[in-house]
Amino acid sequence: MNEKIYKTMKSVGGWNIVFGVVLIVLGVTVGVMQIIQGGRLLTGKKEITF
Repeated sequence: MNEKIYKTMKSVGGWNIVFGVVLIVLGVTVGVMQIIQGGRLLTGKKEITF
């Protein structure tokens, strides 16, 4: 009985680590994309007129 619980906990813990790594990579990717887009806006602000 206990062995089955430990195997389940082990697999859940492994998936939590994988999910965490994926979220970190996704967050860094989105952050870099936001910085690039912000730079493009700053370089093009001379051409914006209201």
